[in-house]
Amino acid sequence: MSLRINDIAPDFTAETTQGTIKFHDWIGDGWAVLFSHPKNFTPVCTTELGTMAGLESDFKKRNVKIIGISVDPVSSHDKWQADIKTATGHTVNYPLIGDKDLHVAKLYEMLPAGAGESSEGRTPADNATVRSVYVIGPDKKIKLVLTYPMTTGRNFDEILRVIDSIQLTAKHQVATPANWKQGDDVIITAAVSNEDAIKRFGAYETVLPYLRKTKQPSA
Repeated sequence: MSLRINDIAPDFTAETTQGTIKFHDWIGDGWAVLFSHPKNFTPVCTTELGTMAGLESDFKKRNVKIIGISVDPVSSHDKWQADIKTATGHTVNYPLIGDKDLHVAKLYEMLPAGAGESSEGRTPADNATVRSVYVIGPDKKIKLVLTYPMTTGRNFDEILRVIDSIQLTAKHQVATPANWKQGDDVIITAAVSNEDAIKRFGAYETVLPYLRKTKQPSA
């Protein structure tokens, strides 16, 4: 059974570039983004890790911690970080999980149970499915899962956009339309009556009987 949205994100204890963590304790009472990589010293992943380092303050503003994982030992991660700085100009200050025994990759169903118990001798192609992003809420539930092919770099601005939507819609009874970004109009959910919508949001536009739009709530 694959992990789905609203499932509890599997907890684990792992070695990272910043010491041993217990994942749920590390998340604390905020949000987290866990993003995975099939192998160290791979070109696309190198750009992704550097990009995330450059965006770390943007995630922090949203009370989101970021953590990477790669199917290699922590000792290898330490060496990779120098390459990331050379390629992108950004220093990785967030933790990178070492998954040399494939435990976390299998726990999150990015690799099959029969994949073995060691990263030794495995190629990026062997680990091609370890290319997922998980957004996890303060309740430790999975809010988003995205999986990318190895040849396509991830769009982390999109991850930020989705987090903005998730956090907004968790606070208000609204949804966000296609291509929504901060400040755009939002959709009033079906759970809100027309009368209540006026009390909550003031004026709104009825596009269709089931599609009502209003200004983004400010608080």
